[in-house]
Amino acid sequence: MKIAVGCDHRGCELKNAVKKVAEEMGHTVQDMGTWGTESVDYPDFAEAVARAVASRQAERGILICGTGIGMCITANKVRGVRAAVCWDMFSAMRSRKHNDANVLCLGSDMLAVPLAEAIVRTWLVTEHEGGRHQRRVEKIRALEERPAR
Repeated sequence: MKIAVGCDHRGCELKNAVKKVAEEMGHTVQDMGTWGTESVDYPDFAEAVARAVASRQAERGILICGTGIGMCITANKVRGVRAAVCWDMFSAMRSRKHNDANVLCLGSDMLAVPLAEAIVRTWLVTEHEGGRHQRRVEKIRALEERPAR
């Protein structure tokens, strides 16, 4: 699977650990930045990863900032993206099984590296259950098509 990864300045160290895990699992990783600790604007990197996923240049994406929240909010603005902030393996598993999340958001200030690595492994191996959950994902897709009032 091809995975696009991105982070802001707070997430570089964790991004490198996450990339290693994904590559060890046999995935191809596209690093979309940032690559240093100089302050940057997280929406730029969230958009790049989200657009890669939405356009199917990548099958999934992983975004990292201090809490994961800003990246998640931004990524979910891109049609076709279902981003989820996950802080444990249970939320990672559920985001895939029930919501078919295609972008994982992590908080570098919230997670120790070993826990983040376990979350990524769980998220990458978990498949969407479909069934009643697919109906709900389709409702999310339909909502994206409706104009705001």
